[in-house]
Amino acid sequence: MSDIPSTSLKGLRALVCGASGGIGAATARAFAAAGADVAILARSADRLEALAAELRAKGARVDVVVADLQDRAGLAAAVDALLAAGSLQILVNNTGGPKGGRLLDTAPEAFLEPFERHVLAAHQLVRQLVPGMSEGGYGRIVNIVSTSVYEPIPNLGVSNTIRAAVAGWAKSLSSELPPGVTINNVLPGFTDTPRLATLGAARAAREGTDTDAVRAAWVAQVPEGRLARPEETAATIAFLASPAGAYLRGQSIAVDGGRLRSI
Repeated sequence: MSDIPSTSLKGLRALVCGASGGIGAATARAFAAAGADVAILARSADRLEALAAELRAKGARVDVVVADLQDRAGLAAAVDALLAAGSLQILVNNTGGPKGGRLLDTAPEAFLEPFERHVLAAHQLVRQLVPGMSEGGYGRIVNIVSTSVYEPIPNLGVSNTIRAAVAGWAKSLSSELPPGVTINNVLPGFTDTPRLATLGAARAAREGTDTDAVRAAWVAQVPEGRLARPEETAATIAFLASPAGAYLRGQSIAVDGGRLRSI
C-alpha cells in the first residue's frame, strides 16, 4: 500500500493576498499551523503587523507585504523583493469583493476596478511565481472566489461577472501549467466575515428589515444550518496547497454547507 500523501506544508513558502482579515487571515493561520513560511499581503499595515506578531509568537516565519493589488507596478516590486529571498511554492489569490447592486443600475466603468484587482493582479502574480514553482517541481495556486461561479447571487451583478471571469481564467490556465503546479478555486458560501456583514447591512436597508432577519434568511438556505467560519474555508485551502492536493487541478470547490442546488 502506498503512503498517504502529507497535508504538511513544512518547508514550503506561501504568499497569501488579502490577509488582513476574514478568510485571508484564517488561511495565513492555517498555513503557519501546517508548517509553512508565510508572506501576508494587504493594504493595511497595522492589521498585517498584528497578524504577523500573532503568528511569530507561535513560532512561524512571516513576511509582511504592504501592497495594493490595483497598483500593479508596486505589487510587482514587492513580490520581486520576496522572490529575491527564495521562491514561493504557494499563492493564494484573494481580495475584497465588488460592491453590490443590480447590473441594470451599474455603469460599465464599475467593472474596471474589480477586474484589475481580481483578474489582472492574479495573472501578474502567477506570471511572477510560476517560473520558480516550475523549476522546483511544486506549485499550488488557490483562488478564493464565490459560489456565484455556479449560481449567480441576486444584487451582486458585478461580483457575479468578475468571479466567473476568474473561474474561466483559472480553468484555462490549468491546462498550461507544468506537472506539479496546480490551480484551483475555492468557493466560499455564506461565511461569517466583515464582508458578509456589510452585504447584510446593505440588504437590510434595501428591504426595510434588520440584519438579524437577513442573517436568518441566509442560514435558512444552508442545510448545515449555520454560517461558515473562515477557518473552515481555510482548511480546504490548506489541503489544496499541500502534497495531498496534488491531483486536484482546475477545480472549483464549494465550501458552502450544502447551499448550492446544482450538481
